[in-house]
Amino acid sequence: MIKHDHQEHQNQRNRFVHSSSEPMSHHDHHTASAHEGHDSHGVDKHAGHHVEDFRNRFFICVAITVPILLLSPMIQMFMGVNWRFPYDYVILFLLSSFIFFYGGVPFLTGAYREIKQKLPGMMTLIALAIVVAYGYSSLMVLGITEVDFFWELATLIDIMLLGHWLEMRSIMGASNALEKLVQLIPSEAHLITESGDTKDVAVSALKPEQMILIKPGERIPVDGIIQSGQSSVDEAMLTGESVPVIKQPGDRVIGGAMNGEGALRVTVQNAGETGYLSQVIQLVKEAQESKSKAQTLSDKAAKWLFYVALATGLITLATWLILGYSFDFAMQRMVTVMIIACPHALGLAVPLVVSTSTSIAAEKGLLIRNRTAFEEARQLNAVVFDKTGTLTKGKFGITDILPEKSQYDEASLLSHVGALESQSEHPISKGIMDEVKKRGLNLEQPESFQALTGKGLQGKVGGKNIQVVSPGYMKDNDIGHPHEAYQQLTAQGKTVVFAVIDGRYAGMLALADQVRESGKVAIEKLRALGVESMMLTGDNHQVAKLVGNKLGLNEIYAEVLPHEKANKIAEIQNKGYRVAMTGDGVNDAPALAKADLGIAVGAGTDVAIETADVVLVRSDPEDVVSILALSRKTYAKMVQNLWWATGYNIMAIPLAAGVLYGMGILLNPALGAVLMSLSTIVVAVNAKLLKI
Repeated sequence: MIKHDHQEHQNQRNRFVHSSSEPMSHHDHHTASAHEGHDSHGVDKHAGHHVEDFRNRFFICVAITVPILLLSPMIQMFMGVNWRFPYDYVILFLLSSFIFFYGGVPFLTGAYREIKQKLPGMMTLIALAIVVAYGYSSLMVLGITEVDFFWELATLIDIMLLGHWLEMRSIMGASNALEKLVQLIPSEAHLITESGDTKDVAVSALKPEQMILIKPGERIPVDGIIQSGQSSVDEAMLTGESVPVIKQPGDRVIGGAMNGEGALRVTVQNAGETGYLSQVIQLVKEAQESKSKAQTLSDKAAKWLFYVALATGLITLATWLILGYSFDFAMQRMVTVMIIACPHALGLAVPLVVSTSTSIAAEKGLLIRNRTAFEEARQLNAVVFDKTGTLTKGKFGITDILPEKSQYDEASLLSHVGALESQSEHPISKGIMDEVKKRGLNLEQPESFQALTGKGLQGKVGGKNIQVVSPGYMKDNDIGHPHEAYQQLTAQGKTVVFAVIDGRYAGMLALADQVRESGKVAIEKLRALGVESMMLTGDNHQVAKLVGNKLGLNEIYAEVLPHEKANKIAEIQNKGYRVAMTGDGVNDAPALAKADLGIAVGAGTDVAIETADVVLVRSDPEDVVSILALSRKTYAKMVQNLWWATGYNIMAIPLAAGVLYGMGILLNPALGAVLMSLSTIVVAVNAKLLKI
């Protein structure tokens, strides 16, 4: 258990200043977060194009491909028909030209960027194949050649558009995490003027030392110090503290927290870019921008296939010319080599697996937002869990009921207390009412009811004066109670409330955040996979230790302030761990972005979900195990598919070049197309065999 000095971190946080409080634009944020669209060299192969763009081009090109196939002499030969007519090749040329320029432009522009940076990859390989196919086939219109590859050109562009559409659709879109964070801050605040009146002003116009009014149930607009008033403030989304905190004059409040039942007068301390939430926004931005740009396996294969295709094609042309064969024959061999070097299967090898794994994950409530981080999850060896809302349910449950046995039993005490708590929406009240419902107790309707701000509840039930109050109230009013039992409960990190009936102690109830039953199972499964489990929380040591012991955790980091969580993740990474972070609050957002894999539970805040790489819809820790298992199986399928796709090339390119021509074996374009199709089918079927 690592302890941190709260004041020191408070000072560090106050010293933290970032460059701008303005959120990134949609475009900028896309650039920062959707890094998986880049190869290892930093060339964005999808730059300037969107998911809808590839989808539209694909469907239009498929429609145009149908008449191209029907007009193609080679396809007619396969079908055993003769549908030739005068100038049919002119129509074939015009249709193919449309597909080349309309469907091929994303690959041509992508290849231009890759070549400009001297970093050929998949786009260059595709461009090489379609330029050679179109250029050579167009010579048929001029009567220079008798063979065309128009149908090959069309189907190749169709398949590549499909592959890139599937790939982009699976990639996480531009995250709006920062916009979600900003939405926590109200646009207006109630400024108290020098005359004592209140007027609504823009939050951006507030200045330090000004006084504002925060009404019950409102979200706090800026950081500040309470001057008057008392209320319970819910900071769970910001600090991870599971229990609403009672705030009194002199206490600090944080912008973005939710005020409870009391009105507060607050002196503005930090606003704008120096505010706490603005600092969290900056941390999220920095963590997202610091992520590495991973290179996909298909990009590696494409780069080497480009060099192989270019070299083999030129060597093939030169060899056959040297051997005395006609230029037309040598050119046909070279073109066949270059087209076959760009197999349809390679364009689908990775996207089909990605699409399949994404669908499987979605069916099981695992939403993959960042493909690259998900694929690399197979290498993870540590999972850091946030406590509240992840390993625990994030809501109170009764753990102990200790009635004054001479007067009450558990059921009667709970009935009296429940009658009052049924009138309140406080988290403690909800926890007590859950227990009442579980036991099937019938409650009387209170004759009167009053909330004691920061102290509890009081009212009259069945003619008795009943109070459900805090330890502070018991002390202030000198009401005797079993101190030893109380100390034991608080030592376990539990929240204790007291029941006072007709002015006398009647019993106490202990509540705690409920541990998820699946948490311990998940930790055991992760341990079996060789993955270390850790807990990171803003809660106090006692609560963290209690939860950690129940779950069998060895490494627990408690009292970690929100802005330190990302730093803690970095510390763990520096120890040699590849880390997944699981959380659900705003305070978890920077850590989720900093981790190698950020996992948000679906019941969490929008910002945690938007910052994460994977979202667990069911908020079940066991789903973390499923993510790791699916990642490992997905990678295995990718490798298998790449071998199927490139293995075909290893065999087909030499045959297309005519290495065995002396033995009467020559791979003609028609047979090459058949083998290419078979390779594509194998890759597609293999992808669909992926199971979790």
